[in-house]
Amino acid sequence: MKKLFTLLLLGSALVMTSCGSDAKKNDSSSVESVEYANSSLELNGDSDSGKAGALRTVYFAFNSSNLNSSTKSTLEANAEFLKENTDVEVQVEGHCDERGGREYNMALGENRARAIKNYLVALGVDASRISTTSYGKERPIAFGHSEESWSQNRRGNFVVVSK
Repeated sequence: MKKLFTLLLLGSALVMTSCGSDAKKNDSSSVESVEYANSSLELNGDSDSGKAGALRTVYFAFNSSNLNSSTKSTLEANAEFLKENTDVEVQVEGHCDERGGREYNMALGENRARAIKNYLVALGVDASRISTTSYGKERPIAFGHSEESWSQNRRGNFVVVSK
């Protein structure tokens, strides 16, 4: 199991390295950093920027909050990290691409965040350690009007709220 977790973690890290963003900025004087599995874990750090320890952002298909096998695999690795680090609490942010109306995307983002939380809880993570929110299409990490950009924006991002 440990070898599988390590392989999943390394595979996820390789896939995600091209999807990073500096969208979130923190005041470096008030941010504490701890090394977890060769990843930085910062209070208010997020998986989009790689500052949420081993937690990785997950991605969704167009107009969907369903978890595919790749998403589930990443969430299983995230669940292992959270179960091993019981002091870490997270907020899951649901995001969408630019298509669709504001209200529709806010609801879709919320459904994505809840689907992630429900899956993590089913894997044994305490529900009280996971909050959810939706930003709909308001916080893209990729700008452009193509499937390449849209696919990066249809995501569930993890933010460390306590460690």
